[in-house]
Amino acid sequence: MPEKHTVVIGGGLAGLATAAALGSAGYRVTLLEARPFLGGRATSYPLNAADEFSPTIDNCQHVLLRCCTNLIDFYRRLRVSDRIRFYREFYWIEPGGRMSVMRRGSLPAPLHFTGSFFKLQFLSWADKLSVASGLLSVKYEYGKRADLDRITMLDWLREKKQTRGAIERFWRQVLVSAVNEDLERMAAAHGLQVFYLGFLSKADSYEMGAPSVPLSKLYSEEGWRQYPEVKIEHRAALQRFSVANGAITAALLGNEHRIEADAYVLAVPFERIPALVPEAGIDVSAFTHSPITGIHLWFDRAITGLPHGTLLDRTIQWMFNKGGGKHIQLVVSASRSLTEMPRNEVIDLSLKELKEFFPRAMDAKLERAHVVKEVRATFSAAPGLEAKRPASETGLNNLFLAGDWTRSGWPATMEGAVRSGYLAAEAVLRYFGEPQRFLRPDVA
Repeated sequence: MPEKHTVVIGGGLAGLATAAALGSAGYRVTLLEARPFLGGRATSYPLNAADEFSPTIDNCQHVLLRCCTNLIDFYRRLRVSDRIRFYREFYWIEPGGRMSVMRRGSLPAPLHFTGSFFKLQFLSWADKLSVASGLLSVKYEYGKRADLDRITMLDWLREKKQTRGAIERFWRQVLVSAVNEDLERMAAAHGLQVFYLGFLSKADSYEMGAPSVPLSKLYSEEGWRQYPEVKIEHRAALQRFSVANGAITAALLGNEHRIEADAYVLAVPFERIPALVPEAGIDVSAFTHSPITGIHLWFDRAITGLPHGTLLDRTIQWMFNKGGGKHIQLVVSASRSLTEMPRNEVIDLSLKELKEFFPRAMDAKLERAHVVKEVRATFSAAPGLEAKRPASETGLNNLFLAGDWTRSGWPATMEGAVRSGYLAAEAVLRYFGEPQRFLRPDVA
């Protein structure tokens, strides 16, 4: 068994993926997490820790598509793949309650949506022809145009003469949620990637997976027992590194606790990097945040039987049925308009809009509500940023980076975080002179 030791700082998906990859290869890993739980921004917690009957909620609804090959591989490594439920239907709901369903048919990709797409009621025929033309352009331009990281997705859509209805009711509805950024601020490269991999590459790559358990259950001790080489320390906050001769010599925690290793992986949000390791000279000045807001509502009766739905023409973008139609989670991505809004106003707005889509909510009594504002949810996937995302290697010989903000090849998603962890693990083993591959290729 390899004797070399790696310290991973950060128990979010990027750090966990690094540890799982190295642990599966038999390497010794110590993972340090400042909080008492794992998962970072993709975790869950009891709404009221003092109440043993308090419901457990996800900090925000996290979903994946079947094209997320590395995230699915990570779940397989922790033996929790059976806790992800995939859906073949997308429900598009208009104010007033009219619903359209998009699902794949019998034709091969990229024609697999042909049957249901032309039956969608929320798009006019002009919109549908516009979208079809746009998707054809995605197929031929993704990965080929050199300027896609320099223009916004809205610029690209206007270049393709997309109708207003196509932009607002189709492209915006999908992409703002997928990339957590507005079309006006999003690099076109990310938008085309979402549609190329998720909608055009394989007939089932669009299928949406949602955990059937609270997110924290995906990273429980049970999954880590198969990796005895991985030691996880909670409430272990890194204060700084000890640096000498161009390398890290130790990770320094509180109470003068010192951990020495052969390699170190820093898997923390970008804003923490300069303070933790100024010696590495990592420039994060180009990065900014994009927020996500999640609203949990508990009613005295079921208001819908749908598992999920995308809600058109309003502030709320997605609805997820978290419990028999009584516990509903609403999600607003790139939610800058809600960041400064008082909690009660966010709830009032959510209730008002929800009743427009689900008539049963009109007579239901709201029993409990909770608002989660992730102000620093992801980095903003702006034009020109891709070249500034750092690779796994740093200016210090044995220090490596992981995180959805690093150069993972994906935007800020769970797939991007896991990819970054696998890339960091590969970089560590190259440094050890014992290279291995963990990153799985995209579906296309």
